[in-house]
Amino acid sequence: MPQTSKRISGFGESVIRKMTRISNQYGAINLSQGFPDFDPPNEIIEAGARAMRNGPHQYAVTWGDPEFRRALAEKQSRFMGLDIDPDRNVVVTCGSTEAMMAAMLTVCNPGDEVIVFSPFYENYGADTILSGAKPIFVPLVPPDFTFDEAVLEAAFARKPKALILCNPSNPSGKVFTEGELLTIARLAERHDVFVITDEVYEHIVFEPHRHRYFASLPGMFERTVSCSSLSKTYSITGWRLGYAIAPAAVVDGLKKVHDFLTVGAAAPLQAAAVEGLRFPSDYYTGLAAAYSRKRALFLSSLDKAGLAYYPPQGAYYVLVDISPFIDGTGEDDISFSEWLIRRVGVAAVPGSSFFREPVRNYIRFHFAKKEETLAAAGERLLHLRELWHADHHA
Repeated sequence: MPQTSKRISGFGESVIRKMTRISNQYGAINLSQGFPDFDPPNEIIEAGARAMRNGPHQYAVTWGDPEFRRALAEKQSRFMGLDIDPDRNVVVTCGSTEAMMAAMLTVCNPGDEVIVFSPFYENYGADTILSGAKPIFVPLVPPDFTFDEAVLEAAFARKPKALILCNPSNPSGKVFTEGELLTIARLAERHDVFVITDEVYEHIVFEPHRHRYFASLPGMFERTVSCSSLSKTYSITGWRLGYAIAPAAVVDGLKKVHDFLTVGAAAPLQAAAVEGLRFPSDYYTGLAAAYSRKRALFLSSLDKAGLAYYPPQGAYYVLVDISPFIDGTGEDDISFSEWLIRRVGVAAVPGSSFFREPVRNYIRFHFAKKEETLAAAGERLLHLRELWHADHHA
């Protein structure tokens, strides 16, 4: 038979989704793939039930139902401090995954280079390959996961077409400081580079850190494609409602790419989600407070289990350093993660799937779970050290 395309050989299956499958196989507590085990707000569920009964059931406007776009533009204008036009500046997509892919295909030509900070969410590597672009990886250095300005300047000197910025960051939980964002902005302006942001964790930020939308920086709206979704903010990861916000000239291109990728996001779910987009401001402060409690609970469990980690500043992930377990054993993060599922009953993601560098000593947990689920995972992790010793030092 004919050979499949060369581009698909450049990346493998999602490691995150693979770990979920293994977790399900062994009945482990799944702290790998980042989705909640609790329901969305009841108001959204009720609105969804009404939409399923009453419609709409046919195609929405390709780039988003008008009422959904209006509600989204009003909400994001309030939080971003920008005047966002629902018709000229918004494209509704099937999750932020499609928004990022559509953004890459809109701004990049085959052969263009794109700056990607490492560690990075695994989709970004695949996005560059599928769009025909070439990544330039710039490391974020622990413990603060900041960048070396000279290294970043050297990357910009290669005249890339775009930079991908995940803020708050998956997997490290980093929230970029205003100074770091202004450095990126200065270099993007000097070298005439687009910035594609992934800001799905925009409302999950922990004190004293603050999230600043890159597009809100002086002069940056005209070169920024702001991608996000409703998945994490309203706990509806399965609804696949995302969006891109950009200047009108870029949105015109995004609309075309999006149309031929997916035609449009689900019409009844857009109608239902308007309810969430119109929540008052205290919903978002309550969301951050709830995740702050989950963070504190899970980090205390890691402390009790004697695990070293980098406290997340935002999002709902934590990188754990497993060096004390694997050093000198011939094991790595992949074998450790699979052992963790089988023997301890808790699923994590091998950290090497997020790093360009040859890093094998991290795993990533998430804490977007009920507090009782996190407590149960913590109880299991208390036995990690003794089980590892029994299996590897018998």
